Amino acid sequence: MAEQEAILSDDTSLAPPVCASSFPILKKYPAGAILLCAVLVGVAAAASLSNMIVQLPPALWLNALASPDIGDMRQVLVHYAFLPRLAVSLLCGAALGLAGTVLQQVLRNPLASPETVGVSAGAYLALALTTLLAPSLLAFGREWVALAGAFTALAAVFALSWHKGLSPLAVVLAGLVVSLYAGAIGAALVVLRHEWLASLFIWGAGSLGQQDWSTTLWLLPRLGGTALAIGLMARPLTLLGLGDEGARSLGVPLGVWRFAGLAAAVALIAFVVAAVGVIGFVGLAAATLARIGGARRLGQQLLMAPLIGGALLWTVDQGVQVATGPQGDLLPTGAMTALLGAPLLLWLLPRLKLATETLSLGSEHLPRARRPGLALAAIGGLLLLLLALALLYAPGPHGWTFASGDQLQPLLSWRLPRVCAALAAGAMLALAGLMMQRLTGNPMASPEVLGISAGAALGMMVALFSLSDAGRPVQTAAATIGAFAALLVTLAIGRRAAYAPERLLLAGVALTALFDALILVLTATGDPRAMLLLNWLTGSTYGVDANSALLTSAIAFCLFLLAPLFMRWLDMLPLGSAAVQGLGVNLSAARLLVLLMVAALTAASTLVVGPLTFIGLMAPHLARRLGLARALPQAVGAVLAGALIMVAADWIGRTAIFPRQIPAGLVATLIGGPVLMWLLRRR
Repeated sequence: MAEQEAILSDDTSLAPPVCASSFPILKKYPAGAILLCAVLVGVAAAASLSNMIVQLPPALWLNALASPDIGDMRQVLVHYAFLPRLAVSLLCGAALGLAGTVLQQVLRNPLASPETVGVSAGAYLALALTTLLAPSLLAFGREWVALAGAFTALAAVFALSWHKGLSPLAVVLAGLVVSLYAGAIGAALVVLRHEWLASLFIWGAGSLGQQDWSTTLWLLPRLGGTALAIGLMARPLTLLGLGDEGARSLGVPLGVWRFAGLAAAVALIAFVVAAVGVIGFVGLAAATLARIGGARRLGQQLLMAPLIGGALLWTVDQGVQVATGPQGDLLPTGAMTALLGAPLLLWLLPRLKLATETLSLGSEHLPRARRPGLALAAIGGLLLLLLALALLYAPGPHGWTFASGDQLQPLLSWRLPRVCAALAAGAMLALAGLMMQRLTGNPMASPEVLGISAGAALGMMVALFSLSDAGRPVQTAAATIGAFAALLVTLAIGRRAAYAPERLLLAGVALTALFDALILVLTATGDPRAMLLLNWLTGSTYGVDANSALLTSAIAFCLFLLAPLFMRWLDMLPLGSAAVQGLGVNLSAARLLVLLMVAALTAASTLVVGPLTFIGLMAPHLARRLGLARALPQAVGAVLAGALIMVAADWIGRTAIFPRQIPAGLVATLIGGPVLMWLLRRR
């Protein structure tokens, strides 16, 4: 009972810098959280006054607030644009802060938030799909569409992480997979309906711009009613923090209250996304800052997190208006909050008390191939057949035909570089994924989780937007710098924990979110170069020429020659740190060298065909399902499977909607995502 009371009164999932025992007042009054909230309110109020002065003389402020003069456009803009935007920022920030706190309490996960569990991505995708494909459904209420998408995403996350008891790392990685897949589908919609590019990006980036009070009035009863319901559930939600056994001993129906708490949190998130789009990391930041500020009890957190969330989003939004003008929306507020929230997640990593909870590959009860050579030969045969189809068989003016004779040479000069680049990139990503999964012992790991692909994409973007004539050599150099800069940051974070796998994975999640936010800010401007960039980001092989294909193939060949040197380590690493060190291996050095190899493989493929997703996750699973258990045969199988998937994706992308094309990376993601989720759920 004493232990249960301690859990009820204190939350030790974070190691705050302030010791509560040294300051007993913090046990009753969260002075640090109150002070932080006051500082944020002061900064936001000062920025708001500055923005008001720019728009309207102080003598007219009361008139603009109460009864604006229709003949004075300045008063109209303040009353119907500036003030509603301020109100919406307060409401949405408070709602996200409350939702983040409830998610963390119900899931017992200090990293749970609307972004890390995929809920925001699901709600946004549902609204985007409905807007583009079935706008008539919005007549029934956009909140229902957003709720359906949010609950679908949450159900997918639960399905992927349930076998690990919803542990923090498993939930965050499952949320990453769901968010990536939802983002890929959204990108596919934009590619196919490019006329919606600007509006979808701006909306998805979280735009708080308002034209009247309708959004405020729409949000107020919905958020208020849900917040009241959460307040009434405060006691049962507090008991959930005891853990399953402790809560059951007190007669708490766990299933009922967990579902009720999650439903309320998801409803808050869905309402916000339906109103203004995705606002990144406010839920995580507000809940974490409230806890670090001294709010130990759940009741204190339920009060302080919404206050801090509202003040935080108010501050960021007013800062955006100071930078771009009160009526400007060049920098979407949601993307700017993600720019602030991702560094917060990086800062929290050393303070998180996470056990080594990575999933063991060795615990999978999968068949072992008696003759792995036959399985490899079968995959190789399929790859050769597919290569022949990709090079020779495609639609033309007279339907589907095999190219031959005089037709073959000009077609090969166009098709062969793309096929070679897709093959090499898929093979490299597959090998990188295998090395990541064996390094971490986690079958949900992938090169994307390290943030290397996102870093390369950011470097590419900087080159496109900052240079007037950025040719392929410049783009290649910029992407290389971005990829290895991301790797250096990840290694710097991991060094403090001897490159512990769970820390590296979470650092990669934060870096990916940070880079994605930067990309979103630039693409939301509506620049015509955004479509070119989007095609590259989604894994397009459009721009691959013979020289690029030859260079990529040469790099892949050289890296594959080095791969056998890592096989002994890859066989041992899934056994765990103690076993590896007991065999006389320098664990830190082995992890570092494997990470460098992963970075080289990922960067080389990303430079040519963009940051492809799910190949590194899926190909090792396919090889393992074929019974390839040891590192070397599984690596060969994964390489062949990755090449097979990417060649097939490129061929389908070129021919499915001929003469239009779909980027190969999108095809691979859209096909492979459900397959991957099915494979993971069967573990």
